[in-house]
Amino acid sequence: MQFFTETVSGVLEQQAEAHPNHEFEVYPDRDLRFTYAEFNERVNRLAKGMLAIGIGPGDHVGIWSRNVPDWLTFFFATARIGAVIVTINPANKRHELAYIMRQADLKAIAIIDEFRDIDYISTLYELVPELKHHERGRLRSNEFPKLNHVIYIGQRKHRGMFSSTELLNLGEHCAEAELLAAKISMNSDDVVNMQYTSGTTGFPKGVMLTHRNILNNGFYIGERQKFTDRDRVCLPVPLFHCFGIVLGVMAAYTHGATLVMLEQFDPLLALAAVQKEKCTALYGVPTMFIAELAHPMFKMFDLTSLRTGIMAGSPCPIETMRRVINEMHCSEITIAYGLTEASPVITQTSTDETIERRVGTVGTVLPDTEVKIIDPETSETLGGNTPGELCCRGYNVMKGYYNMPEATALAIDPDGWLHSGDLATRDEHGYYRITGRIKDMIIRGGENIYPREIEELLYTMPGIKDVQVVGVPDQRFGEVVGAFIILHDGVDVTEEDVLDFCQTRIARFKVPRYVFFVKEFPSTTNGKIQKFKLQALAKEKLHITGTIFEAENAG
Repeated sequence: MQFFTETVSGVLEQQAEAHPNHEFEVYPDRDLRFTYAEFNERVNRLAKGMLAIGIGPGDHVGIWSRNVPDWLTFFFATARIGAVIVTINPANKRHELAYIMRQADLKAIAIIDEFRDIDYISTLYELVPELKHHERGRLRSNEFPKLNHVIYIGQRKHRGMFSSTELLNLGEHCAEAELLAAKISMNSDDVVNMQYTSGTTGFPKGVMLTHRNILNNGFYIGERQKFTDRDRVCLPVPLFHCFGIVLGVMAAYTHGATLVMLEQFDPLLALAAVQKEKCTALYGVPTMFIAELAHPMFKMFDLTSLRTGIMAGSPCPIETMRRVINEMHCSEITIAYGLTEASPVITQTSTDETIERRVGTVGTVLPDTEVKIIDPETSETLGGNTPGELCCRGYNVMKGYYNMPEATALAIDPDGWLHSGDLATRDEHGYYRITGRIKDMIIRGGENIYPREIEELLYTMPGIKDVQVVGVPDQRFGEVVGAFIILHDGVDVTEEDVLDFCQTRIARFKVPRYVFFVKEFPSTTNGKIQKFKLQALAKEKLHITGTIFEAENAG
């Protein structure tokens, strides 16, 4: 089986040469189309434009944007010059963005104008007031000393910012020599992408992924779906996340397939894109497929071109899987499991699995990856059908967390095993089942949320004495955020006050769905908070039966 030792950009150049007139990227609602050759040339121009303003090998370039057409141009252009693209959740609010800008040592950040209720332009001017006074390219920020450039993705001009149009024009008139020098300096073990995840503990960490990591993981993911250059992949999931950039883009382009893009998820637009472009694959978390199936216009669309795709991020109800197979014609839909630190996929089902294996397991191990299940207490390797922590080792394990050696050492042991923090079993046929979670993580509709981040924010709210955040089972999202709060004596704080405080400070998906006021937290004799008892209390108050993991294994 093929194994890539090239760079992300190098493989794009190979595909542009092999399939110059084949469509690479399509935005059906804009009727915007790039062939492999056209897209490769656009990447060249942007890469040279970035070199011209002083962005080069090893520099960190953030991108804070929904899936706009030039998102991928920036991704491949940074890869082409040996820079590292730092992908930022478009739903992040001001303080979340500031944390990443500072922790990632961003030299540049590319932004759009707005997303939902977030004004990106105003946010950057608030965080970096020097933007309005310094000449472009000569920015000196007190708060972000490494930051030199802010780039607006589009044609409009904003004070202190370059526009992507200007960089493309600059690149058109630049010589090839500097670009060639940058390309020669790279190898496949260089970091190409940093994605921020909560990891297994603490605040968000920059997961350093190499060309080798994401290229090969994407290729094997595409192989499990039997991709060829005839496939057309509808991608309504966000590119900032591994689901979009690795399971989607890397899997498709390593096979010469076509990407059919949506700027953000909308069930009607997704259905229309599948019909218009005759897509053969469709991606999404279970809630996306549920929304598509439930849309009142669902039966008006011809989805018979569909064959495969990926459903990941949270467990899939068996009835939803049946409808996806029968009514959406995705007879070869697959399920994938992994984590960002593993590039991300560790296991995946194949196109010919039974429906029971698609909803009851997360498939078998991808090629060139080792997996073992260990006792979390003793680290002893366990036999089949015995629950323990899932660990993996291979080409797909991250290079580490950026500037966090201690956290890296906790995640990857001296023998190179990445500890997932997830509890799993393996049956006699090699199929894995996720049964629980060791790490204190909430996964809401495919979005990873670390409770401590929300707890630290709520500690700053006047009136709150103590707070504990837990995951609460939810039929739509798998889990949602629940906050248990102890107030200072004599303080009057309501649930609405807590929600209002959070909504202006953190991404919407992290805002607590439920707020419970209590007098004390259940704890062990040595004072450790027993979060599982808080989860049980939430279920009791909300009359919820079962757990996300019981629902996953019900099939």
